[in-house]
Amino acid sequence: MEYKITSKSERETISLAENFESEKFSGMVICLEGDLGSGKTLFTKGFAASLSIDETITSPSYNIIKEYYSGEMPLYHMDVYRLEKGVESIGLPDYFGKDGIVIIEWADMIKDYLPDERLEIKFSVIDENKRLIRIVPYGEKYEELCEAVL
Repeated sequence: MEYKITSKSERETISLAENFESEKFSGMVICLEGDLGSGKTLFTKGFAASLSIDETITSPSYNIIKEYYSGEMPLYHMDVYRLEKGVESIGLPDYFGKDGIVIIEWADMIKDYLPDERLEIKFSVIDENKRLIRIVPYGEKYEELCEAVL
């Protein structure tokens, strides 16, 4: 099943992230897709703020992975856009088994390495403020998550 939401503002995108965070669980994997400036990092900022992470969230474009431990549970924020070496070089599968939440920007670039069970969120720009957000849950936990949030 695919869910479609139109976000009319940054605040609405942040609210969506906060709603997902309210139903979080350890081992959660959220895969974000969309063009530059479509809302991936904004969504992550909203999610992190809801986790009470007090650090500034920026896209980890050059670091690939940023780890945040100051919130309710660890957040592993990844941006695989500039991943030049194989996914194995960053130990990606190890993060899927950790206690915490993984959010991956540009996840469509590493589809073959993603876990079978995950939440995919695809952002499309409609205009300067509006975004079409398509949400696809993979696995029972993620289907239940979407039913609770959407």
